[in-house]
Amino acid sequence: MTVGIVSTGVYIPDNVMTAEEIAALSNLPIDVVKSKMGITQKPIPGPEDHTVAMGIKAAEKALQKGAVDPKTIDLVIYIGEEHKEYPLWTAAIKLQEEIGAYHAWGFDVALRCGTTIMAIKIAKNIMESDSSVNTVLLAGGYRNNDFIDYTNERTRFMFNLGAGGAAIILKKDHHENIILESEIITDGSFSEDVVVPVGGTKEPLTVDHLQKGLYRLDVLDPEGMKARLEQKSMQNFIKVIRNALFKSGYSDNDIDYLAILHMKKSAHDFVLNELGLSSEQSIYLSDYGHIGQMDQIISIELAQEAGKLKDGDLAVLVSAGIGYAWGAVAVRWGQQGGEK
Repeated sequence: MTVGIVSTGVYIPDNVMTAEEIAALSNLPIDVVKSKMGITQKPIPGPEDHTVAMGIKAAEKALQKGAVDPKTIDLVIYIGEEHKEYPLWTAAIKLQEEIGAYHAWGFDVALRCGTTIMAIKIAKNIMESDSSVNTVLLAGGYRNNDFIDYTNERTRFMFNLGAGGAAIILKKDHHENIILESEIITDGSFSEDVVVPVGGTKEPLTVDHLQKGLYRLDVLDPEGMKARLEQKSMQNFIKVIRNALFKSGYSDNDIDYLAILHMKKSAHDFVLNELGLSSEQSIYLSDYGHIGQMDQIISIELAQEAGKLKDGDLAVLVSAGIGYAWGAVAVRWGQQGGEK
């Protein structure tokens, strides 16, 4: 049995924040924002660009592109963020209703910016074990830029957060864009390094918190997190990629395209260099910033538009999320007949 990608869909808001605007808000030199952070601009949400709403728009695009009847979908998995229209709300059920997937059931998953990789793994496992699940829609939105305080130096590595939605449709025994094996690493030693410190049960939200702006993302131990990440982060990026490849029967030399999240340019280049890849074998998302777990789907769509993915190519999707989690999944692109 195989599981293949039928289609993808991406929704990007019209509104953007430029590098110049980020520099002005953060009091950083423009060359730091553009060259070091790698941001030319990033999409930000308009008045109607709510989190799940953006996922619905992306899902509708994926359905149209793949000529998929929503009534044939068996399962809807929400891969967007917890920050959405309402708290304590199962977004997959709203997605299911809005796209007309009346015969499906749904649930939400979360692994921060590692959610898409994790959800692909879960969807494949469910299809392999449940004969009644043949077509799965993964969709969601992201707008965690709402939680960024550009005057807080501790969160500077998150100034690239943008907004958008993405979707991917998987189907059993679909002989194109075959999902191979995946690898995920989580490290709980980082679990409370990056948080919104108020609004949960430990520190219920108050008027004082709002007035002080404490409802935004913050880093509780910036020096400690930086030191620990420097020891582990890049190694774990390479490790999940190589393990996903190994389990799929491949190695670094077989990679044709790397769909990687947006991060600072030096880190992006490090990963490519370690794997022996050229800049032409990936797309640096400088015009998008980091749209969380949507980055891999955005990268795949951009690669198709740019002619960077051909039948038989081996693509690897790779992510990292605060918490911390790293994940990768290998995909044999195109029709099976296009094998190298």
